[in-house]
Amino acid sequence: MKAKILLIVLLITGAIYAQSNESAMTEMSYSVTMNDDDLTWNPAPPFFPGCSFTVLHGDLKSPNLDFFFKVEPNTEVVKHTHKSPERMILISGELEVTYEGEKPTVLKAGSYAYGPASKPHKAKCLNSGPCVLFVAMVEPFDAVPITKVD
Repeated sequence: MKAKILLIVLLITGAIYAQSNESAMTEMSYSVTMNDDDLTWNPAPPFFPGCSFTVLHGDLKSPNLDFFFKVEPNTEVVKHTHKSPERMILISGELEVTYEGEKPTVLKAGSYAYGPASKPHKAKCLNSGPCVLFVAMVEPFDAVPITKVD
């Protein structure tokens, strides 16, 4: 009996592995720069004036989303939160980021930053051209502005 159960488990595991391996073999790789003509830049939510974004992989309503977020020079991104942690790399510009209870940090092109889930933060693109930030989110996209004045 144990041998039959083990055989069934091995067969199911093999079938699952073969199926996942097949989808990995058919999925195409993807490469893009922030200046590619075929990117569609969309306006960010209204509480982020002067900002736009383009989805690189995934979709806004699903987990594991990658996107570029663009902030025009001398533009502030209001204090807000996300349900998802964020992993970010600044592609261009200089971006001052402040997480609640922490000192401001100025990111320069090539900088990596991690933002914890649900931790309020704000940002400002400084005067060195537009700030383009690569963002990877674990959870679907959400941004909730914090309207309470500090």
